[in-house]
Amino acid sequence: MRVFNKKNNWIKSSYAQSGEDLIVKYIFDNLGILRPTYIDIGAHHPFYLSNTALFYETGSIGINIEPDPTLFKLFSRYRKKDININIGIGIENGVSDFYVISTPTLNTFSKAEAERYAEEGDYKITEILKIKTCSLENVLKVHNNGRFPDFLNIDAEGLDEMIVKSIDLKNNYPIVICVETASFSATGKSVKNTALIDLLSAKGYRIYADTFINTIFLNHNARF
Repeated sequence: MRVFNKKNNWIKSSYAQSGEDLIVKYIFDNLGILRPTYIDIGAHHPFYLSNTALFYETGSIGINIEPDPTLFKLFSRYRKKDININIGIGIENGVSDFYVISTPTLNTFSKAEAERYAEEGDYKITEILKIKTCSLENVLKVHNNGRFPDFLNIDAEGLDEMIVKSIDLKNNYPIVICVETASFSATGKSVKNTALIDLLSAKGYRIYADTFINTIFLNHNARF
């Protein structure tokens, strides 16, 4: 997506689905953080529908977590400066069933979500893989000295709330969180996950922006 203004002769490019990366960039620019670090859970693709590609291109580095082995290969090729990990995020370390959907953006560890996609729209479960899962706490301990990067992006197709519940955001937290808060629906019946929104509010975050699909949260301690 590009935003173009002829009068002022400027262009802003976005890789995100609904311009989320531009909103997040605006926040960090105003906080004086020009190269924010990030962790992208369910990263999917190095550029397509990515909320972190814009930051990578402007010199930031981060962690990309993508469980699909085929999609993961693209990160190894195009995001070489990042830490790229072919796992899923779970409550604890282990191995879980990963449902590969005919539309890869819907790939999920949630059996209920995978079956719902197959029932509601023209989608099929093409494969069920056994994929290693790790807790987010363990990933940060191994790859980032136990600290959260500045920006946490979560797109886990039905497991976003579980991931947020599993992490302690009291003393170690990202400044900005972008998370999918609308359920996918091929028939236009998406529902906002108000429980997830309330959960992050209780953990010290306020809504900064909402694109309906995703909600962008800013930590209460961050001030422009």
